[in-house]
Amino acid sequence: MLRAVARAPWSLCRPSAGLFVRMHSSVRAPKRILADRVAVVTGSTAGIGLAIARRLAQDGAHVVISSRKQQNVDRAVAALQGEGLSVTGTVCHVGKAEDRERLVATALEHWGGVDFLVCNAAVNPLVGSTLGASEQVWDKILSVNVKSPALLLSLLLPHMERRGSAAVVLVSSISAYMPHVELGAYNISKTALLGLTRTLALELAPRDIRVNCLVPGLIETDFSKVLHKNKAFWNLFKENQKLQRIGQPEDCAGLVAFLCSPDASYITGESIAVAGFSPRL
Repeated sequence: MLRAVARAPWSLCRPSAGLFVRMHSSVRAPKRILADRVAVVTGSTAGIGLAIARRLAQDGAHVVISSRKQQNVDRAVAALQGEGLSVTGTVCHVGKAEDRERLVATALEHWGGVDFLVCNAAVNPLVGSTLGASEQVWDKILSVNVKSPALLLSLLLPHMERRGSAAVVLVSSISAYMPHVELGAYNISKTALLGLTRTLALELAPRDIRVNCLVPGLIETDFSKVLHKNKAFWNLFKENQKLQRIGQPEDCAGLVAFLCSPDASYITGESIAVAGFSPRL
């Protein structure tokens, strides 16, 4: 099934020699702009999700990380706490109601509320055409990638409202704008997140909750291994790639931290690509 495409189907190979490589974010001097705020980040034990969790914590937030496997949660929590960051974690398969409830309960138990929700968890159980996807595959992709962010937010909404100036960031993919033929149903789910962002932004603006969308492009993560040797794909994609390097997870983390910060207090309903080029007019 090539589970490796689950989080970032456009993630590719390691940067070639001579390309710029961002310094590891753990050496950043903390700004503390999010001091004492609380963030819940799904799918946050590796790759983009882990980088987002680290950056939010570096900026002062208390962060609840999560993923489907306990050993991954334990490893990520230990690493971030070892950097002096305020994090805790719990197992959460976002497609399961009981896991979503446990994630919310963990945040409330440790810090009494939630200010930010970052929905990064996603799956892609099939590499193949849209019409070749079974009903089970459709159900899984839409349940995890589209339904779960809305259902999790509905659980957190009363607690976020009480805090004021809350923010939600949904994580889509460049495949929402530039679909890959072998990722049919996944492309569609990521496009749906653009619409979910716009709709939730309208619904939640009167409650002082902003909703925006991160659209990652080619980001170097463990999930890129399935495409690591696909030189033809990369050569074709470079025709549109203006910054000639693979993105790093930290490139995405900085934008999410900004969208959660007071500096973005007048931004909502936006979908922002972090891709080295613009996929839109």
